[in-house]
Amino acid sequence: MPTSPSAPVPRALAVLLGVAAGIIVIAGMRSAASLVGPTFLALVLTIAVHPLRGWLDRHLPTWVSTGICFVVLVLVLLGLVVSIFVAGARFVSLLTEYTDQLDDLVNQVTSRLDDAGVSADEVASVAGGLDPSKAASALTDVLSGVAGLVSGVVFIVTLLLFMTIDSGPFPRQLEFVGTKRPLFTEAMRGFAHATRRYIVVSTVFGLVVAVLDTAALALMGLPAPLVWGLLAFLTNYIPNIGFVIGLVPPAILALLEGGPGLMLAVIAVYSLLNLVIQSVIQPKVVGDAVGLSASLSFLSLVFWAWVLGPLGAVLAIPMTLFVRALLVEADPDSRWVIPLVANRADESR
Repeated sequence: MPTSPSAPVPRALAVLLGVAAGIIVIAGMRSAASLVGPTFLALVLTIAVHPLRGWLDRHLPTWVSTGICFVVLVLVLLGLVVSIFVAGARFVSLLTEYTDQLDDLVNQVTSRLDDAGVSADEVASVAGGLDPSKAASALTDVLSGVAGLVSGVVFIVTLLLFMTIDSGPFPRQLEFVGTKRPLFTEAMRGFAHATRRYIVVSTVFGLVVAVLDTAALALMGLPAPLVWGLLAFLTNYIPNIGFVIGLVPPAILALLEGGPGLMLAVIAVYSLLNLVIQSVIQPKVVGDAVGLSASLSFLSLVFWAWVLGPLGAVLAIPMTLFVRALLVEADPDSRWVIPLVANRADESR
């Protein structure tokens, strides 16, 4: 007896099932953010140095090239962690030097609020929020949290070791997979290539912003301009809003050093340089380099920061590129979405 063909799943039901599955996956990623984030960071770093690995393999024994790449990756990772810790520690130490100025600022703010007719309870609440000791204590807690990341760094370093070892034969294995799943292989190669392009573009723009910010802060006489230039470079890897994070410490120090006028000058310089370069020019260049629209880049930042926390903000673009490669580029039935994601015609295909 012939069997009747199975009826296709209604589109509405397929959409609902897809949305439900996506929610489950996202919830799982949020609950495992402490594992997913560091793992993907190690993957991105390994991808970044893979061209160096390929060049070394052509001139040196495999174990030597593996050791060199691993040392480079560890130095990059430790450099990032130490830079963030140094910037935070320097900010805390400078705040303690401006205790008198902070007290005067609190008194001025509470006095003007009192003159404006604000109730005594509200004035006391504002004064408590501006308490210098509380600010220093909060920053110290943050630095303690950064110091507590040592276990996470050890985990990432261990991952980097194994990924560096596996990265040698991985291209050959990927070629073998390509004989069976050519679209998947092409998508993974495209993800790695786009990730490296994103890192290069972000690094170049970060260096430009760091040099300009350091020079401007030095001319305005702010303490430790090199530290805030380094912070501007690091926060440049956070799309769209990274400059705001890098602006906070120098703006506060400018207020304590020279008053509201100097603080407004710092904000104006950062808005002119960082806002234009990081939030206008760079997203367009990054979007053209990796094939993501400016709107999707910003939404990626918000989404991955919500899912994975601060590390998700740093890895927002690579994570989006990976999801695009896995769900769109590797599926022939979904590749029509590519022009919509990139906001341009997919001329290469």
